[in-house]
Amino acid sequence: MPNPAAPGLVAGGSSGGNAAALALGLCEGALGTDSGGSIRIPAAWCGVVGFKPSFGAVPIEGCFPLAPSFDHAGPMARDVATCAEMMAALAPGFEPQALGSLADLRIAVAAGVELAGATAVELPEALAIAPAFMREVAQTHERLYAEHGELYGANVATKIERCLAVSDAEYEAAVARRAELCERYAELLHDFDLLATPTVAIAPPPVDVDELEVREQAIRMTFAFNACGAPALAMPWPQAPQGSLQLVAAPGRDGLVLAAGALLERSASSAG
Repeated sequence: MPNPAAPGLVAGGSSGGNAAALALGLCEGALGTDSGGSIRIPAAWCGVVGFKPSFGAVPIEGCFPLAPSFDHAGPMARDVATCAEMMAALAPGFEPQALGSLADLRIAVAAGVELAGATAVELPEALAIAPAFMREVAQTHERLYAEHGELYGANVATKIERCLAVSDAEYEAAVARRAELCERYAELLHDFDLLATPTVAIAPPPVDVDELEVREQAIRMTFAFNACGAPALAMPWPQAPQGSLQLVAAPGRDGLVLAAGALLERSASSAG
């Protein structure tokens, strides 16, 4: 998908069409899906806002699954306030939150992000749990791929075959690593109200890139929060690496993430 915000570069996927439409002003909001970063990555690369809610906050019955325990759906828009309005419609029981300032929040920052009064932390590595994700993809597509493999595009077929090749030992080790990772993030998000990271570790690549070559780098900052089900917001923030800030909180604190994002957005607008 071409990127209207950066001609010649990709918009990102899989919700890249949504992000591109928002960047072009063709819509006010869009519903994206996110199993490893597919709302937040295109939002970052197209200069818009994307919110991956807590796992299960937005019902996804009726959506064809990819990796069911990693799958999320959430809003995309050109500002945080619109994402919050959409969440009120999408998520049963969602309660918006108002913040007067960030001063009373405990905020951790990582990977080059700087916010006044925040504490720098090191993030645990998440990509080692990929075989757990891949096994779920394999289980979703195994029968369909066996019966209709010729209908899959070459890029997707390569991914499915890699997923089908994951061994039981690789899967079981990844499941154990996932439990450890989520425990470490639970401890981090117990000590802090918010975690701020770059949304992406790399700039959008050229449109002719082999997506498999950049996938790991593209999801490096986003994948952990699918694994752990934490709410994560991607929003434009020029001071962040690659120009997009990711705000994360403990599962269930969706309102806090959106309120903090709206406050930062307003502060950036008034400063500009």
